[in-house]
Amino acid sequence: MASLKDVAKLANVSLMTVSRALNSPERLKPDTLARVQQAIEQTNYVPDLSAKKIRGAHASPSTIGVLALDTVTTPFSVEITLSIEETARAHGWNSFVVNMFSDDSPETMVDLLLSHRPDGIIFTTMGLRQVPLPAKLLTLPCVLANCESLHQPVASYIPDDEQGQYSAVKALLAAGYSRPLCLHLPATHLATIRRRHGLERACREANIDPDALDHVYMKFGDEHYRDMPAHLLEYIRHGKPLFDSVICGNDRIAFMVYQTLLAQGLRIPQDVAVLGYDNMVGIGDLFFPPLSTVQLPHYDIGRLSALHIINQETHSDTIRVESPLLLRESL
Repeated sequence: MASLKDVAKLANVSLMTVSRALNSPERLKPDTLARVQQAIEQTNYVPDLSAKKIRGAHASPSTIGVLALDTVTTPFSVEITLSIEETARAHGWNSFVVNMFSDDSPETMVDLLLSHRPDGIIFTTMGLRQVPLPAKLLTLPCVLANCESLHQPVASYIPDDEQGQYSAVKALLAAGYSRPLCLHLPATHLATIRRRHGLERACREANIDPDALDHVYMKFGDEHYRDMPAHLLEYIRHGKPLFDSVICGNDRIAFMVYQTLLAQGLRIPQDVAVLGYDNMVGIGDLFFPPLSTVQLPHYDIGRLSALHIINQETHSDTIRVESPLLLRESL
């Protein structure tokens, strides 16, 4: 990472002049200021907020900087960020989080993160996705949590969505259900694609053609959760379901399915079994009977990502973290 000295050398000025350009630009001549600003841009220099520490103070612990895209808007963010902080503290490190929203400038938020001079970076998103990585992030040890890099080979820790769905559907079919209705999240979501692969693998092993099942994909946008009861009712004729179970894209869909089935006088699981996904924070105890679902391993993802930085691991592999089935009374 470029230092103040690098900027001063390129601009052929003193360190004091660079400092003035950053803190009191009005005190410099326009041509000198322009030369320093050009050097800052060419070196990708980011101001060091930690430089204000008192000289001679004891060295502070190493620090993990977390750049969190959209995670603060979901309950799962608690598990990821808490796990990172607990793991860091357990190893004598600190951590801090910079929240970034979809309409923020990535360059501005990355500069804010780097200005605190972390020793390593965790880039995390909510909702498994592939992301472009600002080049500046890669000037430090960097790892991705719950996301994958679009272009650069960077280590990633993500849920094993395919295996999680495979295990859940395999248990459903082994319990004697053979005509599931599949209510998926939007078709373009990475998680949807990988969970569909797991579903198909489990079905084929049970000699069931997955393409012969009924599949419904939710439209993109949270408002379309409200569409799910109508989709479900299309497969209920004269009070009788055309399915014996419902495989839900996540627990929010399962919650809508519960309400709809019970309103139709159908019993869970005696008439229809229901399978969720996520083990969503905050609503698991609201299901009656308790919902069988798959645990998204966000706590483990945070822990493994933090250890990647702390242990100075250098691999650039994508690590799929186990997503265990939680068998409860809805199956």
